[in-house]
Amino acid sequence: MSARAVPQKPKSLGTGSCFAAISPASPAKEEAIAAGRRELERLGFSVAPPCAMNAEGYFGGSLPERRAEFFGRLGDPASDALIATRGGFGSVYLLEEGFPVRLPPIKPIIGFSDLTTLQIYLWQKNRWPTFYGPMLAAGLAAGADVPNGYDSSSFRDGLSNSRSAWQTSLSGETVRAGAAEGILLGGAMTLVEATLGTPWELDTSGAVLVLEDRAMKPYQIDRVLVHLKHAGKFKNVRGIVLGDFPECDPPVPGSPSARDVARRILVPLGVPVVFGAPVGHTLRPMLTLPLGVPVRLIADGRGTLEFLEPTVRP
Repeated sequence: MSARAVPQKPKSLGTGSCFAAISPASPAKEEAIAAGRRELERLGFSVAPPCAMNAEGYFGGSLPERRAEFFGRLGDPASDALIATRGGFGSVYLLEEGFPVRLPPIKPIIGFSDLTTLQIYLWQKNRWPTFYGPMLAAGLAAGADVPNGYDSSSFRDGLSNSRSAWQTSLSGETVRAGAAEGILLGGAMTLVEATLGTPWELDTSGAVLVLEDRAMKPYQIDRVLVHLKHAGKFKNVRGIVLGDFPECDPPVPGSPSARDVARRILVPLGVPVVFGAPVGHTLRPMLTLPLGVPVRLIADGRGTLEFLEPTVRP
């Protein structure tokens, strides 16, 4: 499928809309989930807690439990949106048996990190846009517009603004200047890479590609970027937005940084590139980025991302 296809749109969320918590990956601490739930309630939403599951190692529950929770929440008419408790690892197992041919009506699905796998699958197979943003125990638990929290403006505009186009500052650094339009796609870099060779491999043609991650040495970032390049994933990309890669400092003083690696590999592509946006794994207030929607990337100064139409419907 081409990244140029017109996506569906979920219904906008407003006062009283119900978020259903899901745990498709690893378990989260109860106190962090409770804090995230209180934050959503402060914003005027209601929150259905995650289903009771028995954690298995680094999974939030058994595979049948996690699949049942995900599809149950998706089909529950009382749930207006699905939000992950946290990432970690495990979402990919939900894909092994495939998804039903007919899915329930589209709903916003919000999360980042390991949720990248589900988000890419839903885009490639069903053309569902999703929302790369804060989760209950990662972002929302810390609060609005504070370190380790979430950016309230993009969260509100992404999920509730059904009336107009909108934009957000990327608060990063222009690595290669320019402007470009495309479909916003991507997520956690290592999980984008992990789709290569699968039936849901991400089609990046015509995309503005978001790539971010954490706790990688610069040479590991180099390895992933080169792999994506060799796999043809940068061939027809319109622009690139990179995260700020926390815990990715050079292991030896004076050796290349994550920014240095990105500049060396991506600038020759000839497309606009912004480095250091607070997306996904970040210590700054996390942006909410709707994926699968048309955007204009303006790589100038700190960078701007313009969403060319509302990302939800009335």
